[in-house]
Order: sequence, then structure tokens, then C-alpha cells
Amino acid sequence: MTAKDEQILSYLTDMDGVLVHEDQLIPGADEFLAELRENEIPFLVLTNNSIRTPRDLQARLRHTGLDIPEESIWTSALATATFLDDQRPNGTAYVVGESGLTTALHEIGYVLTDSDPDYVVLGETRTYSFEAITTAIRLVDRGAKFIATNPDATGPSRDGVLPATGSVAALITRATGKDPYYVGKPNPLMMRSALRRIGAHSQSTVMIGDRMDTDVIAGLEAGMRTVLVTSGISTKTSVEKYPFRPTLVVDSVADLLNRTRTPFVER
Repeated sequence: MTAKDEQILSYLTDMDGVLVHEDQLIPGADEFLAELRENEIPFLVLTNNSIRTPRDLQARLRHTGLDIPEESIWTSALATATFLDDQRPNGTAYVVGESGLTTALHEIGYVLTDSDPDYVVLGETRTYSFEAITTAIRLVDRGAKFIATNPDATGPSRDGVLPATGSVAALITRATGKDPYYVGKPNPLMMRSALRRIGAHSQSTVMIGDRMDTDVIAGLEAGMRTVLVTSGISTKTSVEKYPFRPTLVVDSVADLLNRTRTPFVER
């Protein structure tokens, strides 16, 4: 039996650009998830965005027509909390971020403080303040370990791109000379924590994403086969710019319908 013939037992899938675009359902995404449920194939929806809690994201997705339970959503904030809980249980952190990140850290027993914290944790927010960034710089300079939820330099909005975690992290790095440890994609750490979340094995799991530089490379480095959809950021042309390739390139998840067990078998 070749790798293409092997049945797929579980899926990890990016959210924005794969299932939804802005606040609109990508055609076929609801049918794709329905087929996974019908075939009892475990799946987890991933996002590098740390702003919202899984409950918030569940409500957002329901508004688009996707009914995904909280436990099937895995964010970079949750991955970061899992990492910190493993590294230093019941630690302290100064957080620049929103409820998705602060809630995740509270749930693992972390104390959020600006008084000699173990870590400075930087996440996504739409309200970065000069005061908060200055505090982060001073704490990192004094020895706090620098963690960032994800390296994305920009994020989308209806009015154009917005500065994201990676851009603000670069500012703190320039001021302190210290680079953060990024937990989210493309760090395979996030993928492995997601696999553990659903009790899956990389060999029989597919990662679906719309970005070569985060989703596909993270899936590859975690030992998974990958599907690139061109319904988001990357295109069939941009794939050729990279020294690695996804296992399969399709227009959207709609192209995986009726083949979720064997997506790589030629038809």
C-alpha cells in the first residue's frame, strides 16, 4: 500500500481562508465538515489568531453557517498556554493581548502581573498601546522570557492589512535585542499539541491550509501530509516559489467531498 492509498483517520484545518473568508462561509466548507462528522473522522480547526476564545470563535463561525463545538477549535493562545504549563506550571506573565490569550493563561493557573513576571507573552490585539509595549520592553530587558503566540506580521481587515503579533514582536526585539519564542504556526509544536488534543497520529492526519509559509510547512515539519487550498492567501503560482510542496493542491475544501478518507487517490 502506498502513502496515497492509506486512509486518513483525522484532519487539522486552518480556519480563515479555508472554512471562512472574513465573515463569509467558503462554499462547500459546511458540507466538508458534515462529511467528516458522518464518517466519524476527528478534526480540529486551527487559528494563529489569539484574540478570541474558542467560545467566541464558535459564535463567529455559527454566524457564517458552521456549527463547530468549542472543543474542536485550537488557537495559538491555547497552544501557548499548553506550552507554558509544561515549561513552568503556575507561573506568572505580563500579557499584551486580548481575552483569548488572558483566558487561556488564567485557565492553566497563571497569574498575570507586571511585577517581575516569568514571561512577557505577546498576542494579537486590535488595541496595541505604547504604554503596554513600553512595559513589555522594560520587563524583557530586565530578564523576563519573551514568548509570542504567532509570527504573523500582518492580519486582514475590511480596510486593508493590520500590524499583527510578528510586527510588534519585531519592535520589542529591536529595543531589547531579544527574540521571542513563537508558539503558533509554522512552529510544529502547535501542530503536535493539536494532534494530542484529538489523540491523532501525524502519519494518518492531514493538515489543510491556505498558506505555504505557515500551514503547509508546519504540517510537513510535524510529519503530516498536507492539502493547500487556493481559496485564501496562496495560489497555484505562488506554490512554485517555495522549495517544498504540499501533497495536494485544490481550489477549496469542496474538492475533498466524497473523498475525505482517501483524498490523495487519483480520480
